Formats: sequence, C-alpha cells, structure tokens
Amino acid sequence: MKRNGLPKGVTSFRDRHGKIRIRGRRKGVTYYFKSRPGTEEFTLEYLAWHEGREHRLEIGASRTKPGSVSALVVKFYRSAEWANLSDATKATYKGIIERFRVEHGHKPVARLERRHVRDIVAKKAKTPAAANNMLRMIRVLMRFAIEEEWRRDDPTLGIKSIRTRSGGFHTWTEDEIARFEKRWPVGTRERLAFSLLLHTAQRRGDVIHMGRQHVRDGKIRVVQHKTGATLSIPIHPDLKAVLDAHKSDHMTFLTTAKGEPFTAAGFGNWFREACDAAGLPKGCAAHGLRKAACRRLAEAGCSANVIASISGHATLKEVSRYTKAADQELLAEAAMRAIAGPEREQKLANRGNGLAKTGRKSL
Repeated sequence: MKRNGLPKGVTSFRDRHGKIRIRGRRKGVTYYFKSRPGTEEFTLEYLAWHEGREHRLEIGASRTKPGSVSALVVKFYRSAEWANLSDATKATYKGIIERFRVEHGHKPVARLERRHVRDIVAKKAKTPAAANNMLRMIRVLMRFAIEEEWRRDDPTLGIKSIRTRSGGFHTWTEDEIARFEKRWPVGTRERLAFSLLLHTAQRRGDVIHMGRQHVRDGKIRVVQHKTGATLSIPIHPDLKAVLDAHKSDHMTFLTTAKGEPFTAAGFGNWFREACDAAGLPKGCAAHGLRKAACRRLAEAGCSANVIASISGHATLKEVSRYTKAADQELLAEAAMRAIAGPEREQKLANRGNGLAKTGRKSL
C-alpha cells in the first residue's frame, strides 16, 4: 500500500486485475473512491467520506458549472489574493471553503441571499467557532465575487458572528510552566521545543524551522510563515542555556526521533504527548506558550507595541488583551492597598467614634 501524497487514511493499491484503486479506512470500515485523486470531484468525495456523509457521484459532476459557487472557488484559488496567502493560511481557508463547496458548490453565486447565509451559520450554532469561521469564509468569497463582477452586493453584510465565551487557546500559567520544566530538564528535545516557544513568542510553524543559521549577534532571526513579517528577537538567557546544551548538526533545532524536520501537525501531536507526560491539563498546547510569553511581557509593563515587536502580531487587537489584563491586575492591587492600608483604618476609626487622631493640625 502506498500513500503517494494521498490524504490521511487513504491509500492506493493494485487489484487482482492490475488496476490501481484508491481506498480509505475510517472507524474500521473500508471505502473505495470512485473519483480520481487530484480532481475537484475527489476533494468533494473525500470530504464527504471523512465527515461520514454520503456522497453521490453525478454524471458531469466533475465539470464546474459556470456561475456556480464551485466555479467561484476555482477562480479564487487561481487569484492573486489566494497566491499572496501563506501556506498555513491557505490550508486553514481551504478546509473551511471546501466544506461550504461540498454542500453548496452546485448553486448559483448570484442567487445566494442573506437568509441563506443565516441558515448556513445557524446550522452550526452548536459549534460557534466553526459557524464564525464559515461566515468569515463566505464573506471572503462574496467580496471576491463582487470584485469579479459576479454579483453587486454582499449577502453576508449585517450578519453578526455568534458570540462565544471561549478565549481561544489556554494561556499557560506559571505553575504549568514550572511543571513542564521539572519534567523535562535542559538537554531534552522537549525542553528545547518548550523554550523556543516560550522565549521567542512564536507560532509552532515558525519554531520548527528555526536553526543555528538564524542566530547571530545574540539574536534569532524569524520570518513568520503566516504574516511574512521579519523579526530579530534577542535571545533570552534561559533560552541561551538550553541552546548551548543542544548539540546537533541538523539545519533545524527541532527534529523527529528519525532526525527529520517536523511538520506543524506532527510537532503539535508530539508536543501534546510531552505535555501529557508532564501531567498538564489537555488545554495546554504549543500555542498557549506564545500567549504565556505575551502575558509575561504585559505583566512586566511592556506596551502593546513593544509586545508586538517580539510576537509579530499584525494588529494590536490581540496583544491589547494581555496588556489590559495586566493593567487590570496592577490597578486592582493598588485599589486594595488603598482601602486596606493604615490610612484607611484611621479614616474608618474617625468615622466610627470621632476619637482617633490623624496627627494633622486643624486649620
């Protein structure tokens, strides 16, 4: 059996007649694909199979109908806007867009109305994040349709995202950081990965590409895959100690057990196992260390702009959450000191019986 670039869970084999067949296994059940890999129809069939839905292959279905959602998606994938996106962003967008395409690809773009979009979002209300992501991608496609003169208006206009209480990835606490460090001492691959994430405040997709060639004059140079931003980050003393203890001839600091570079997904799974071994909650993930780094900077009194110079955030909206939380904590502590200190006790005593003295002379 061979993968040959096929999606996860799908393999190719040669049957007894010498014909190459494509099959997938999901929850112990084997499925034989009818369409050819690399075609639009295979993508739709694979998504339907992966999500446990029935997919009916229609005659001529592989032919994209002019003016349809599917045709718009094809055109979007060939656009300059798509070409300028990072590989990571493309993968995220495509996963959402293809789900929309599976259900609505045959429908005319011009006939998509606001009520249709509301219904699509409402069906995913139980998973607010998925619903909001779908709305965002439909909005991207509709704005592209307007630019291409496929329609004059945006049917997503005025449709609000579903409110969610989730704050995204969990930000590691100092206790969780200490527990990981205790389990994985300096000299282990796990500690190396942890230190790169925490002391550079970068995403896992950037950390896995870091190597000795990026270190110069006490700084590590990063070109972010998601934003394209170029950063020069001073190396924290704790990170320097970890890097000095790491001896390797590989181009990247982090490699698999076989000495090969990590993929972003592979690294995420491996780091999850390291967190489990340290007895950390399921919410502790690689991205949470990026958030922890921003939190530490905010607690140290750094402004949103200063934090962004390290993290590389494209906007200050996300970064301001850390500074706001840090400011709130400092102000709250100052407020409690004001009402719990000696002066407050003196004032309360004066107000109660009029006998206490402040030591000030009356005017």
